[in-house]
Amino acid sequence: MGSYNPSPQPEILPPRAEDSPPQAPARRKRPMWAVAPATYVLVGINCLVFLAMTLDRASPMAPSTDDLLHWGADNVGAVLLGGEWIRIVTAMFVHVGIIHLATNMWCLWNLGLLAEPLAGSFGLVAMYLLTGAAGNLLSTCVNWFEYRNTIVPGYAFFGPVGAGASGAVFGIAGALIVLLKSPRLPVPPQELKRLRRSVIYFAAINLIIGGGISLGSQLTGIHIDNMAHIGGFSCGLLFAVPMVPRVGSARDQFKERLQLAVGIVVGILVLFGFYLSKLPG
Repeated sequence: MGSYNPSPQPEILPPRAEDSPPQAPARRKRPMWAVAPATYVLVGINCLVFLAMTLDRASPMAPSTDDLLHWGADNVGAVLLGGEWIRIVTAMFVHVGIIHLATNMWCLWNLGLLAEPLAGSFGLVAMYLLTGAAGNLLSTCVNWFEYRNTIVPGYAFFGPVGAGASGAVFGIAGALIVLLKSPRLPVPPQELKRLRRSVIYFAAINLIIGGGISLGSQLTGIHIDNMAHIGGFSCGLLFAVPMVPRVGSARDQFKERLQLAVGIVVGILVLFGFYLSKLPG
């Protein structure tokens, strides 16, 4: 039998890299914390401070006044008579129980995720600290005129103890109301209006509820520091006025406007603090 010799098959070579069409690199989905890292850091710091308080034997439901003061809560006497100005900052990380913490962190998380893309991570941290400080300074001022007649010689603490992130939360809300008005944002106008309306409703409803609770504080025993809310909210509006949102703006222009906003607010707070420091004299 004769042998059968098939014709050779052509060799199939893999395509060369230079002959292949360029492939777009696969983009990995960023974890949520990487989209708004400052928001998660601020929430984390507040939670860690509360955890440290409870580990230090403070009640998780209703910490005592001494516990709150020990961990940096605000008090008009401690600030103006004791010179403990650091409380203006530390008080915005101290909370009066787990429910107080949970409600404030829920609001901070939601508003932070919306504000951080517009203000940047540094902008959000600056917004939180400056508006929270503004709220605590206004609260300290009002408490001085309301409670100065209750001063006990040799005892620095008098008046209510203030704590919580709500002044800063209201500050972020105030800034969002201004920033969401920008025509530079690549978002449909109707969606922007809806977001902005939601933030306005949040601020208005919570101010009304806080005012109502304060009016009935003698019956309920619950005190809401509305001055901190009003001070934070007003400062947030002021902070955002010079700014343009990061989204849709040139990087250099955004940085210049953010620096201007921080400089203006810091200057006003320093002057207000200097005024407060002269009240006891």
